[in-house]
Amino acid sequence: MQLPTPAPGQKIAYSTDSLQFGELRLPQGKGPFPVVVVIHGGCWLAQYNYQYMNHLSAALTKAGYATWNIEFRRVGNPGGGWPGTFLDVAQGVDFVRQLARQYPVDSKKVVVMGHSAGGHLALWAAGRKNIAKTSELYTKKPLKVKGVVALAGIPDLASYAMAPGSCNSAVPQLMGGLPNEVPHRYASGSPMQLKPGSAIIRLVQGEKDPIVPVAQPQAFEEKIKRPYSEIQTVLLPNAGHFDLVAPTSPVWSTVEQVVKDVLRK
Repeated sequence: MQLPTPAPGQKIAYSTDSLQFGELRLPQGKGPFPVVVVIHGGCWLAQYNYQYMNHLSAALTKAGYATWNIEFRRVGNPGGGWPGTFLDVAQGVDFVRQLARQYPVDSKKVVVMGHSAGGHLALWAAGRKNIAKTSELYTKKPLKVKGVVALAGIPDLASYAMAPGSCNSAVPQLMGGLPNEVPHRYASGSPMQLKPGSAIIRLVQGEKDPIVPVAQPQAFEEKIKRPYSEIQTVLLPNAGHFDLVAPTSPVWSTVEQVVKDVLRK
């Protein structure tokens, strides 16, 4: 079933580049509303943009959440790749504080949701406070997020980069090299090598995903478990890669429930 194109959100710039913006959607009512920051995937590459997450954003807004669907510079855009892609996402997430000054959104109830490569960036956003001050990715006082919902996320860039596949081959383009060439970059850019902080983490994964293997979330959960974070993999037996972002798919109710559960804790 093809959904009609959702009405656009309010386009708001979080910085000066033409790709540094987000679309804010607000539910009906007075608020303040919890916020889902939405980070799109597409192998970190310029040819894929934020618009494929519009249906997801509109569905979550209808369910009662403010959504902030962010765009950012990617591999192939001037300033994209290392470190620009990461710094844009950091700035976009932190901009929720600014939004809370003008709109009825609650900057203390924030879930970062990302799909695929965006799931990597969402998990990374949760661990930013543990980045060394010497890193190019370090920024002061990152927004504390309540949780992360990674939909087919890629937490381990190093292992993903070494596996065959077109999306896998984009990792060295993003990082400016393979793990053995720029290990310090993977240390601050791969969630697998960062402690995730206090965020609640849910790794939603389709077992039939041909792009991101089930081993990615499972290895991440096994490594970081408590005491660092509350983390759980949610396996969906009959789901593929894009079912997780389609409000018409049979697994969408599970995705919505995961968001609800994270914000309730």
